[in-house]
Amino acid sequence: MSDQDVKIDGEHLRMVEAVLFAAEEPLDLANIADKLPEDADAAALIEAVSEKYAKSGFTLQKIGNKWAFRSAPDLAHVLQKHVVQQRRLSRAALETMAIIAYHQPVTRAEIEDIRGVSVSKGTLDVLLESEWVKIRGRRKVPGRPVTYGTTDGFLSHFGLERLQDLPGLDELKAAGLLDGRLPPGFNVPEPDPDNDPNEDALDDGDDGLEPLEMELPEVVEDANS
Repeated sequence: MSDQDVKIDGEHLRMVEAVLFAAEEPLDLANIADKLPEDADAAALIEAVSEKYAKSGFTLQKIGNKWAFRSAPDLAHVLQKHVVQQRRLSRAALETMAIIAYHQPVTRAEIEDIRGVSVSKGTLDVLLESEWVKIRGRRKVPGRPVTYGTTDGFLSHFGLERLQDLPGLDELKAAGLLDGRLPPGFNVPEPDPDNDPNEDALDDGDDGLEPLEMELPEVVEDANS
């Protein structure tokens, strides 16, 4: 779609720019449209803003199903020295996060099965606190373990529009992140976290705590017993 197909109202365009610039987090189309006059075509305006800033020092990027202004990817080297380094993740946390990203929705037991070692609650807590990982729902199996997945913050931090943009096997090899002597049949799954038939969304009031981690009521012994 171009300006020739849809007449773009200059004032509406300025409104969209202002809304996106002032937003503290990425906004979806419905959120943007809610702030515009009823006759404004939010989808066409988003595309117009994207085209307007395509070659600018900052661009409009799609993150999941949301939009946000971000510095141009090719200028990352200019900003490198100004980036505040986040808390460094341990090797265990990095491996766990990678498994969650590629295998979501995934339970703690499934993560441990893939890694071949146990995953401490502290490792998952660090990832949850980073807001790159979230509790998605519960697996439809006995015990109803919680499932984990990535957030829009994860996509935003790594400059991804969708999970399917994660590096594939060939890209990971080329970057030196995988050993060339991989076992036969090794593959990197393509993330497809939507509509998993083996997962239920969290019910209202379900905080996602594992059964053994829930707080137990204090037991007061009867002095006469």
